[in-house]
Amino acid sequence: MKALLDAGYPAVTKVDVFGRGKQRGLKIGNVLYDELPKALLMVVVPDTEKEFVIRAILSSARTGAEGAAGDGKIFVSPVEEVYTISSGKTDSSKKEPALATR
Repeated sequence: MKALLDAGYPAVTKVDVFGRGKQRGLKIGNVLYDELPKALLMVVVPDTEKEFVIRAILSSARTGAEGAAGDGKIFVSPVEEVYTISSGKTDSSKKEPALATR
């Protein structure tokens, strides 16, 4: 989250979640931990800034090990409409990608 703030993107939603990746959890001795604590970050940015934000996340979240389990994923999807509840205004003319990562 600090990397996004430093890059000029202060609006981030963080949700603590539990899950597992392709590695199917973590086995320590005879105990399998298949629900690992993770963090889900959601950021909405204009399409023109998408690549910059992805690079900021990749450079700060990567552990350095190629294909390291636990580094997380980035998902990009369009946001069809945005509503600001306090003002009631909407802006559906912009197609903005939503980014989520751990």
